[in-house]
Amino acid sequence: MVGRMEKVPLREVWRKEAKDFTSWLYENLEVLGEELDLDLTPDEKEKSVGSFSADITAEDGLGRKVLIENQLERTDHVHLGQILTYVSNLDAKIAVWISSDPRPEHIKAVEWLNETGSGVLFYLVKVEAYRIGLSEPAAKFTIFTGPSESTEIVGDEKKEMAERHKLRYDFWKSLLEKSKARTNLHSNISPGTSSWIGAGSGVRGLGFNYAVTYKFGQAELYIDRGKDCDEENKRLFDELNSHRAEIENDFGGELRWERLDDRRASRISKRIEYAGLGDCDKWSKLQEDMIDAMIRLEKSLKKHIRMLRI
Repeated sequence: MVGRMEKVPLREVWRKEAKDFTSWLYENLEVLGEELDLDLTPDEKEKSVGSFSADITAEDGLGRKVLIENQLERTDHVHLGQILTYVSNLDAKIAVWISSDPRPEHIKAVEWLNETGSGVLFYLVKVEAYRIGLSEPAAKFTIFTGPSESTEIVGDEKKEMAERHKLRYDFWKSLLEKSKARTNLHSNISPGTSSWIGAGSGVRGLGFNYAVTYKFGQAELYIDRGKDCDEENKRLFDELNSHRAEIENDFGGELRWERLDDRRASRISKRIEYAGLGDCDKWSKLQEDMIDAMIRLEKSLKKHIRMLRI
């Protein structure tokens, strides 16, 4: 028999935030640490910071000081200010703000803090409590926002990203302008800053995409019909692959047939490797070759896509 999980009001589990919740968390930091993927060792509870007191201080497995500020209510500006005060005075390298209801504005604020390059990792974590049947309630922590690869890109790295985004935008803008003179396939697409742009093939989950990196440009059919469609994606790829000789003959050359068994999607592509995003002096020729490959790819695949068992 499988029990039903029931949400429990936090104040039924921990009546008083400081006395009950903070004390429980101090003794059970491993529960929070599992969600944060940090090995947390408690240091002090109600740590004095001038005339204020921080809820919990701890250390992680690398010896970094961790500040934990608890709030069993909706996030507010007061606690945000307290966190910044405690972090700066305690020289904490990790700050964890726990709340039962993170506001969107404060989620955004924590995201911004992680982008400032301060050297401090900020987390905003939601706390809930659940029980199954008559069991004791259990705490559940969920990270709403925290440091990530993108938020840690600061200084020169952040500038490099901005420059890369501008390069991509300019590359796609130029390619799309050239493309409109030769095909309508991407005529309704706007330039962006991603490494790829795409248009539909007329079949859901099958897109004709352009991709560019610093090493190559590419025209491709990308097969991804969404979540839980792994087997279907591979079946559609295999159906097309069974006509490989005819498709390559119509295309006028060899293609890359990437079933990608370790991923959900599959891909059929033509890669152009003599230039990439950083070779601005070669953009014009690269773009023309990518457009030419896309036109031939669509033409060679069109009838086979229509015949797929969808």
